[in-house]
Amino acid sequence: MAVMPKIPQSVLVVIHTAQLQVLLMQRAGQAPFWQSVTGSKDFEDEPWEAVAAREVREETGIDAFGAGCRLHDWQLENIYTIYPEWQHRYAPGVWHNTERVFSLEVPSYTPVVLNPGEHTAFAWHAWREAADRCTAASNAEAILLLPRLASSTF
Repeated sequence: MAVMPKIPQSVLVVIHTAQLQVLLMQRAGQAPFWQSVTGSKDFEDEPWEAVAAREVREETGIDAFGAGCRLHDWQLENIYTIYPEWQHRYAPGVWHNTERVFSLEVPSYTPVVLNPGEHTAFAWHAWREAADRCTAASNAEAILLLPRLASSTF
């Protein structure tokens, strides 16, 4: 069975509490790679919000539409070059990915259940510390925007 190439459209979801504690996860097999939730569309016209909610559930066990949770589409997209070591996952000639940014505010007591195939550890950090710990620049930049965007009306 042939493996379908990845769709070069993904989400970045910054999970945080009202106090701006940010959840970071350590990527399996890539220590010390710390990140927020990320993931690609399963099909071309899959709605961004559905991708964000699915990826949050798959990676953390959190229901993005559960009690006390607020998922926000920042209407912000990052376009970046796909690293050469990941190029084989995409169709020939695809060199760039579009990443749509979301935030998910959760109650401070929200349990996290990691998908062990994707992440090996998690930690909550104050937003500035979380930005400093992120491996990907777009992830750090999104976290630095969090105080301004989390307080605005979406």
